[in-house]
Amino acid sequence: MRIRHLLRTSAAALAAAAFAGPATATGAGTPVVRSLSGAGSTLVAPLVAEWAQEFPVFYGVSIDYASVGSQAGLNRIASGSVDFAATDSPLTTAQRQACPHCGQIPWTLTAIGVGYHVKGGGSQLRLTPSVLAKIYLGKITKWNDHRITTLNAGVKLPALKITPIYTNASGDTSVFTQYLSKVSSAWRTQVGAGDTVSFPIGLMSNGNAGMTALLQSTNGAIGYVGVSYLIAHKLPAAAIQNAAGNYIYPNLGNIVAAGAIVKRVPPNGALPIVDPPKSAPAAYPLSTFSYVVVSSSASAARRSALRDWIAFAVGGGQKFGQGLDFAPVPPVVASADRRAVRTFAGS
Repeated sequence: MRIRHLLRTSAAALAAAAFAGPATATGAGTPVVRSLSGAGSTLVAPLVAEWAQEFPVFYGVSIDYASVGSQAGLNRIASGSVDFAATDSPLTTAQRQACPHCGQIPWTLTAIGVGYHVKGGGSQLRLTPSVLAKIYLGKITKWNDHRITTLNAGVKLPALKITPIYTNASGDTSVFTQYLSKVSSAWRTQVGAGDTVSFPIGLMSNGNAGMTALLQSTNGAIGYVGVSYLIAHKLPAAAIQNAAGNYIYPNLGNIVAAGAIVKRVPPNGALPIVDPPKSAPAAYPLSTFSYVVVSSSASAARRSALRDWIAFAVGGGQKFGQGLDFAPVPPVVASADRRAVRTFAGS
């Protein structure tokens, strides 16, 4: 099924009055920051690109973002070569140890869709967690396997080889493998979870752009891709059965429903929401928060500029994401984000 949007907002619709004047102005003798650099998540890159066009208009600070993957972005901020990083899963213990001065702030809410390319297979597909895990374990190898066809009555699926696509050193992979580890004991014991794992079968790609390209060019392929990429390339997404037993597409309202399970934000800002409980019957099970990671060792001037950048992203900037299926972060998260930004900037 093609992914539907519930709301679209153009950049032009945001009035300049929505934002206060620059808070990066500094006193005499203090350097003025004219640009910020970031790196990391390919999942959030389309939204960061939107923000990067608008932010300089109001704050006079340009944004240079390298879409290199979550782990590469974290490596860069740990080395001090960028001002911020973006990652699609909460920092692990090892990542925190590599950057002890780093903190994370959940700044976007979106989903990882399960895209597929099956010529003649229609544009609607249902998958259970068990079937999805078996596909990536290499236990289901043909699209007309009875375990798939019984879920998709009336859909003619060919005797076509299934080609799973994956990527590594990726926050998307961390989210996807966390999900498979929760729903499949076989996956949990044989493969496990992480931003890099040893996938039993399939083709390796390079981030969301690489996976999208392989999906487009490979008949029989299946892959986990940021929803905004599926939208941009008009690729279908499967409906995944959630914990309540409902088959859910990664549409904006279903992503909102997944984010709504968050009732409080812990001090470390980590908000894993894969596989929401039965009490969230409309929630899409592969929804995820993405995080901006910043270092407290930055200079006061750069922290001030980063405060403006992140406050923009978690405030008025949220409106830019809805056409890409980035849902506004829930109010409880937005409130915690504002507090975190103030604390980080020392204001």
